[in-house]
Amino acid sequence: MMTVLMVLDAIISVALIGVILGQEAKSGGMGGMDGSSDAVFSGKVRGIDALLARMTIILGVLFAVITLIIAKLSM
Repeated sequence: MMTVLMVLDAIISVALIGVILGQEAKSGGMGGMDGSSDAVFSGKVRGIDALLARMTIILGVLFAVITLIIAKLSM
């Protein structure tokens, strides 16, 4: 059981990294701090960016839950 959870946790973590790297930048980086870039407060996210944002949340929650289960089982 523990091995299956650890392998699943590793797969989810790699998928989470891939989904995060696949997203477009939502701000102008450091240039957005002085107000020169209004991209931070732009409209709704659409298309593939919306899917990747949703997948990031789902994979992040799964990763956290599985990691907590592994920690509880290893006690």
